[in-house]
This record gives sequence, structure tokens and C-alpha cells, in this order.
Amino acid sequence: MTDRAPPSRFTEFAPDRPRRFWTAVDVVPRDGGFAVTLDGRIPKSPAKAGLVLPTEALARISAEEWAAVGELVDPATMPATRLAFTAIDRIPAVRAETADEIAAYAGSDALCYLAEGPSSLVERQAREWAPWRDWAARELGVTLVPAEGIVHRAQDPAALARVRELALALDDFGLAALALATPLLGSAVLALALQRGTLDADAAFDLSRLEEDHQERQWGVDAEAAERTAARRAEAVLLGRWFRGLA
Repeated sequence: MTDRAPPSRFTEFAPDRPRRFWTAVDVVPRDGGFAVTLDGRIPKSPAKAGLVLPTEALARISAEEWAAVGELVDPATMPATRLAFTAIDRIPAVRAETADEIAAYAGSDALCYLAEGPSSLVERQAREWAPWRDWAARELGVTLVPAEGIVHRAQDPAALARVRELALALDDFGLAALALATPLLGSAVLALALQRGTLDADAAFDLSRLEEDHQERQWGVDAEAAERTAARRAEAVLLGRWFRGLA
């Protein structure tokens, strides 16, 4: 991935896993936002920018991760900090490309691809997804047309342009999170509902995996699949906290 590519993953930092060197973690006002501090020092991003977030609530989410660090710093256990570094280092240079990527997901939004069977799944998708397509049309001005089966159906370019406009209206921290929520949920509609607080994280995640849930009810679920699902749900919950912290 080049430096200009839209972010599809969190920015990584410090791959050599340094040892914890701090005792106290705090959040302090700084540069019009709120900085995380480690014994009074502000952690630096890979591009050497300070870890300064736009709201105190958001900074405290990252601060929790720094406070929970054990002997070694492990970026894998610090998703909010990685997301903050993405927003700080990368998003300003790729805002247009990131919005394009989100709009492209809307062009094949999961809520628009309805199963052809079995009838129980078809009915469930109609019952649970249609209200959110209606919400997008009514509240966002994004009208998407559903289709049965997996054959691609092109959406109205005006709807996709509107999704792009909504994405670009967000600040860098909101746009970074929306760029992660959209592929995680397979749906720009669900991601925008999560970003606006209309859906909570668990509800959005459950809606995103109706077909998976149907299969699990029919055939059961193994431990590895359950672990993957739990990890994805945890990511959705973090993104929900992130959006609330920005509000």
C-alpha cells in the first residue's frame, strides 16, 4: 500500500515493541484538543506527531490502552491509539481517496444483496434490512435499490456521491473511523448509522451478519469462527465508542 492509498487498516507503530517506561497516564488540554501523556510526555506517531485528539472523551479511550500496557508495548492491543495515529498521520493526505472508498462500498452495500433462499433468511433480511435502507433514503438522502442474489446491481451515482459527501463532511478522526466501520460491516449505511449514533455497535454488527448467523443456527459454529466473530464485534464496539467520543 502506498502513502496515498486510502487506509484499510490501522496505522502501526513501533514494531520493535519497546518496554513500558512510564508510570502515570493522563489526559491534558493541548493545541485545541486533548493529549495523552505518559509521565508528562506525549507519545509520538510514526510520523512524529503528538498523540493529540479532538475531544477529552476520545483521548481517554486511548489513555486507557496506555494505562493497560504491561511490560512491553503491543500495538495489537491498542486499536484506539492506532486509529488515532491513522487519523493524525494519514487521513489528511488521503481524504478524497478515503471518501471514494467508502462510496464504493455503498455501491455494493450488503443491505442491498438479498438471499434467494431459504425463506426464513429471506424474510429476516426483508424485515431487518429494509428499515435501514428506508432510513438512509429518508435521513441521509441515500437511496439504494436492493436486488436478489449475488449479481451486481449498479446504484444511482447520485446516491454514491451523497455518501462521499457525508464522508467528507467528517473531520479526520471521524473519517478514519468510518473508513474502518464500512468494510467491517460491509455496509456504508450501517457504518453511517453507527457514526450518527442511530445504531449501537452490537446492533449494527448483528445486522451486518444475518446470513452468518443463519448458518450458525443451522449448522453450529466452531471455536475458531467464534473467536473471529468476537474479534470483529470488539472492533465494532470500539468504533461505536470512538464515534460517541467524537460527538
